[in-house]
Amino acid sequence: QVLLVFAEEDEQSNGFRWACDKAGFRCNIARTPQSALECFLDKHHDIIIIDHRHSRYFDAEALCRSIRTTKASENTVIICVVQRHTDREESSILPLISAGFTRRYIENSSRMACYNELIQLEFGQVQAQFKLRACNSLFTALEKSQEAIEITSEDHVIQYVNPAFETMMGYQIGELIEKELTEVPINEKKADFLDTINSCIKIGKEWQGMYYAKKKNGDSIQQNVKILPVIGQGGKIRHYVSISRLCNDNNKVEKTCECIQAESQTDTQTCRHKDMRKGSLDVRSTTSRGSDGSSQRRRSSMARVHSMTIEAPITKVINIINAAQESSPMPVAEALDRALEILRTTELYSPQLGTKDEDPHTSDLVGGLMTDGLRRLSGNEYILSAKQTHQVAGSLSSPVSLNDIPPRITQAMENEEQWDFDIFELEAATHKRPLVYLGLKIFARFGICEFLNCSESTLRSWLQVIEANYHSSNSYHNSTHSADVLHATAYFLSKERVKQTLDPIDEVAALIAATVHDVDHPGRTNSFLCNAGSELAILYNDTAVLESHHAALAFQLTTRDGKCNIFKNMERNEYRTLRQVIIDMVLATEMTKHFEHVNKFVNSINKPLAALEENGNNGDGESIKTVLRSPENRILIKRMLIKCADISNPCRPREQCIEWAGRISEEYFAQTDEERRQGLPVVMPVFDRNTCSIPKSQLSFIDYFIIDMFDAWDAFADLPNLMEHLNNNIKYWKGLDGRNLRVLRPPP
Repeated sequence: QVLLVFAEEDEQSNGFRWACDKAGFRCNIARTPQSALECFLDKHHDIIIIDHRHSRYFDAEALCRSIRTTKASENTVIICVVQRHTDREESSILPLISAGFTRRYIENSSRMACYNELIQLEFGQVQAQFKLRACNSLFTALEKSQEAIEITSEDHVIQYVNPAFETMMGYQIGELIEKELTEVPINEKKADFLDTINSCIKIGKEWQGMYYAKKKNGDSIQQNVKILPVIGQGGKIRHYVSISRLCNDNNKVEKTCECIQAESQTDTQTCRHKDMRKGSLDVRSTTSRGSDGSSQRRRSSMARVHSMTIEAPITKVINIINAAQESSPMPVAEALDRALEILRTTELYSPQLGTKDEDPHTSDLVGGLMTDGLRRLSGNEYILSAKQTHQVAGSLSSPVSLNDIPPRITQAMENEEQWDFDIFELEAATHKRPLVYLGLKIFARFGICEFLNCSESTLRSWLQVIEANYHSSNSYHNSTHSADVLHATAYFLSKERVKQTLDPIDEVAALIAATVHDVDHPGRTNSFLCNAGSELAILYNDTAVLESHHAALAFQLTTRDGKCNIFKNMERNEYRTLRQVIIDMVLATEMTKHFEHVNKFVNSINKPLAALEENGNNGDGESIKTVLRSPENRILIKRMLIKCADISNPCRPREQCIEWAGRISEEYFAQTDEERRQGLPVVMPVFDRNTCSIPKSQLSFIDYFIIDMFDAWDAFADLPNLMEHLNNNIKYWKGLDGRNLRVLRPPP
């Protein structure tokens, strides 16, 4: 909220008023100091802009002092508008600072100058004040905590202690602040403890242990203490947080000083706990009672199970094979036995890797992309996303309109309907914000706003919120990848066979799913998150962790703010249908189900269509329509579409293919580096930046995941240009590999 204090309406006040409307800020105007003060005490504005150009109307500095005397102004940003003087020396701003102003604004009635000032304030001082306001809540929690908390600087100077700490140690309020730990006789062996603590915290680990502390009066008390280093500016330790709890006689824990280690195999904890467990339950006593009665009950239960009418399709298949075996010759019966053995496995669609001599690049890619990780081997936790602050519509500046796109960006998007469109040219033109611009153009081409019954401004806000929640620091999984997948999705939707198959709601779902499919991606694989025990992995039970997060967060970001809620005008049932399709498509990008999706597509769509063509029914539109339009097959087609769009990099023109290969390799290298730093299992060891052969890794990925999938998709959608690029890129990588080169490009 903004309060404008101008005695008279002029171009400057009108400029700020217009800027508030454009930025979406609520605005009040006051003409006198008294009305300004009353309005502020009623509304508690975040920004106050006071006119200091005409002292004959009111004393701006006196008004600012009056506002600052109120408790409500503690976190308010107050701006002083001063006259522009070109004929005299610059005056000091110290009087303005002394009066309580946050900063000054030299008069400039340009609307965009006013708008830019407000946006800078929002993302600068106002955002900082929001954080300071939140600190009040944190300090309230600390003040009320029953645990004794002490915060020191990197030099071990006490900066904060809570009342529980002062009470426990016998000090008065404020006695400990700004004291060095060596000045406070809390522990006779403090120096020794600091050495022990430092040996842990220097490598970024917390320290926990027991020691006897001395109160101010000299009494000795035993404490259970945890000390945590806090990383701050420059990646260095800037504070230590110490959490202490008194040990009483009823709950003594014998424990030597410990350093919580990263690797379980080097863990040297020597904790000894009193055994609190009750006697173990005797399993035999629960199973041996009434053995005769139990046998009879089991036979009765099995009979009921066999008489059940609920039968899964796989059960029917197994029963048919069992029946066929009874009247089959021995060789056939044995072959059917082998078939049954395969059918009873859980991974029916995943090809089995060969012997240990299998290509290590393929093995690592399969391990890294098609599993949900190993069990945690350490005490480390990789925290992300669940506690991160996500960008929302209200915290972002308004994006440009489709009609106001700068010429360079318009030129970069000229051929966006062609497969050879260069996403990296658009990335450069938009300063790494290609998703908003490309999204506006593609969504307009497909009439998305008309289908959703939402305004273009709502769509613009939505695209910007989604793009803001992609991590620009990721080398691969950023908004450029999202824009690339959106482009590929739009290209596939324009193919004739796909247009015959899908309804308008499917097209809308596909474009939205492509846009959000990797939102808030941390640049690490599912395996990494599961091994690290991340909060996301725990939340989603180590199953499709990232894909579940992308889908859930996309809807959270969309629906939490009406400014960007593109679904708000949809009819309920239509929205539920659309939501279900979007979620299904985003989850389909998870690689553990890769072969299941591809094989189902081949068996349910490619083969029936090929059979119709072989039988001379190519012109039989009704038969083809039956294959294409069944609900089950449309689901398979949508999954295949987004899967191909998601990993289409090897089918792009060579330079784009090379750039994407470099980016994904760098992301995997960074993951391997972090796994080694944290002592986690290295899920893709070949992606070591010092030894990895990028051509080999690309060939393995293409051979294992790409060729069969794009052969199937090409047979369905007719994509000769993609297959030509794919063949050329395979030859390129083979050429580098044949020369034993491990890099992206041959030397000049």
